[in-house]
Amino acid sequence: MCNLYSMTATVDELRRLFGPFSGETVNLPPFDEIYPGYQAPVLRRAEGGLMLDRMTWGFPGPAAAGGRPITNVRNLASPFWRNALNDPERRCIVPATSFCEWTAEPDPETKRKSKAWFGLGDEAAPLFAFAGIWRPGEGGPFMAFLTCDANHIVAAVHPKAMPVMLRAADVPRWLDSARDDACSLALPFDDAAMRRIS
Repeated sequence: MCNLYSMTATVDELRRLFGPFSGETVNLPPFDEIYPGYQAPVLRRAEGGLMLDRMTWGFPGPAAAGGRPITNVRNLASPFWRNALNDPERRCIVPATSFCEWTAEPDPETKRKSKAWFGLGDEAAPLFAFAGIWRPGEGGPFMAFLTCDANHIVAAVHPKAMPVMLRAADVPRWLDSARDDACSLALPFDDAAMRRIS
């Protein structure tokens, strides 16, 4: 489960990869470490185009589960996610430049698990997006993103899952297509296009 990522791209870099958008147009600060409960940049459909917004990471959870925020969407068949996945207006993309998984075993010296950071193979163009969903709520909008089976690079550290990573060409399909077609993008990212950063 991914509970830490970074987004250090500029507004201009976002525009170059994802196209024009409205909303926040001043430059963004670097988001070096985004944890659940933090606000982060999100792109969503608004008035026929894209809009840059900031949302809190983590859907408020159901009362039956103690209301704990849910950051990752793994079971796409769950009724909890049905409305957001069925409605293209509730889908979004979450820009990112890297994500972290914690090692399974603690470091022998520090006795703590270590951070393993992953990103695109092209260091000169690190920006990508997670396939996300969002909802309005008290205190502002909330977002979460989809996960899928881990590819070989991520599985070496975290075999259970990885975030669903989108290329720029996948974004219109994720945001605008029918549910089944959009959800068919929930596949492990190509190993050859990724690297372990640290």
